[in-house]
Amino acid sequence: MNLQPIGIFDSGVGGTSIWKELRRTLPDESMVYLADSANAPYGERSPHEILKLCIKNTELLLEKDCKLIVVACNTATTNAIAYLRDNYSLPFIGIEPAIKPAALNTSSGVIGVLATRGTLSSELFARTSGNFAAGIRVIEQFGDGLVPLIEAGKIHSEEMTILLHQYLDPMIEKGIDHLVLGCTHYPYLIDRMKSILPEDVKIIDSGQAVARQTKRVLEAQNALAPANDNQVSLKFYTNADKELLRSFLNDVNDPFEIIELDF
Repeated sequence: MNLQPIGIFDSGVGGTSIWKELRRTLPDESMVYLADSANAPYGERSPHEILKLCIKNTELLLEKDCKLIVVACNTATTNAIAYLRDNYSLPFIGIEPAIKPAALNTSSGVIGVLATRGTLSSELFARTSGNFAAGIRVIEQFGDGLVPLIEAGKIHSEEMTILLHQYLDPMIEKGIDHLVLGCTHYPYLIDRMKSILPEDVKIIDSGQAVARQTKRVLEAQNALAPANDNQVSLKFYTNADKELLRSFLNDVNDPFEIIELDF
């Protein structure tokens, strides 16, 4: 089991932000990543559609003999992870908007959450917000259109600039001092956001926390890969243009393979 890979899936390329944190934290682990770009964005689909896609991705990662699956998508986590945990025997690590640290550290008492409709409308998000943000003003904003632009490689486009101002300017006016990113695609927009937000607004994403939790779960199950084993395999599967996925991995120095697959 120790040499089996970690599986990761997302509705496209966004989850590579999580993959990079996992790689930094767990350098001896093999990994299989599924980029379901053909069905992105999940956040605009119904809960039933999201669940079907998550089951499909899980089954494919099981075929790849994964020992643990990271659901590197906030929308998939909030809509499907309870079902996945109830119906499959391997561990699942999910991703939720990091409301807790924002609520604990806010000075203004106002925090912003930028996420997909699928995440913000979910029961899990409502529970998380209720548990950790009592007495805090939470400004929720749908990030409509951001994921398709990222998936199209248009991070620096004029369309992206317009949308980011449309979503962030009202939050700034309401006095947020923390911005929680509720989609794994959004870390690729951090530099763009910093050019808009006041310097004192802290941006929070979940990547490092997910990597630490993955390590804890593998340690608890005695399932960590042996150190310096030299058998690390890094594979990416995409059902869209693999060159787009490759463009999000330009800063990865380790050897990896990208495979186009119809799934």
